[in-house]
Amino acid sequence: MAKMTFNERYFDELLKSSRVDGLVSRIADGIATDARASAPVDTGAYRSGIVRRKKTSAHRVVHLVVASDPKSLIIEARTGNLVRALRKRKR
Repeated sequence: MAKMTFNERYFDELLKSSRVDGLVSRIADGIATDARASAPVDTGAYRSGIVRRKKTSAHRVVHLVVASDPKSLIIEARTGNLVRALRKRKR
């Protein structure tokens, strides 16, 4: 059986590169846009609280779409808005 060794430094650099960061950022921005477009609106706080946040770890850059309104968990549990926006872009 052949033994394989990965160049972990290469993958760390690749996953933190500006091209990968830009690609993931654009996808996350699209998900956030879709989620805001389909968000239920009462006061508008939930909709305006849907944002993309960038997080850097030891091995990669991650972009998260989050809802920051205090009622977001309740709204998401009832509507599944963020999940639907993610699934729409996943296709």
